[in-house]
Amino acid sequence: MSCWVPSCPALSMCRDLTALPITCLERAKDLKTRLGILLHKPELGHRIGTSSKLQLGSRQRDSSREVLEWRESFDQLLKSKSGVTAFHTFLKTEFSEENLDFWLACEDFKKTRSKTKLASKANRIFEEFVQSEAPREVNIDHETREITRKNLSGATSACFNEAQAKTRTLMEKDSYPRFLKSASYQDMTKQATSRGISKRSHT
Repeated sequence: MSCWVPSCPALSMCRDLTALPITCLERAKDLKTRLGILLHKPELGHRIGTSSKLQLGSRQRDSSREVLEWRESFDQLLKSKSGVTAFHTFLKTEFSEENLDFWLACEDFKKTRSKTKLASKANRIFEEFVQSEAPREVNIDHETREITRKNLSGATSACFNEAQAKTRTLMEKDSYPRFLKSASYQDMTKQATSRGISKRSHT
């Protein structure tokens, strides 16, 4: 009599049943958590998607406005990173990108605080862009070239100011108007204008 009781299926089932409520509760909690995550995912995805679209739309509006501002003045173009990139690409087609590269090098040079770095940078810029027969010689007059050479002896953040100003004027009067008339910029303005019209028609 004592041998069959412990192995009785009914008793074994009872033991399982006593543990069942706790197991079911744990499983139910786990299932609820998983279902909650699954149910919220589409909503979350929708929110993220909507947010991304709004941000993209905002960037497009800013970009469109920026493109149209480039024609207002040369300063507006130079203030814009994408404007400088577009202008640089255009200058490459005219084989005159060294003027903009020199101007940008001078802007970076002005931010240098170390006197040692200032001197080494000044020499490097002069050798690359300013001296006669430089690898990427900019189009400045002999007098400005000599003034810049003398400035190197006591290099300060202003030693390229005159040469930079001459190069800037040259770009503003010569290359910039051609850039505004170029097919690439005309296409950009058409796209920017059409985006603006499209936005107004949907509001």
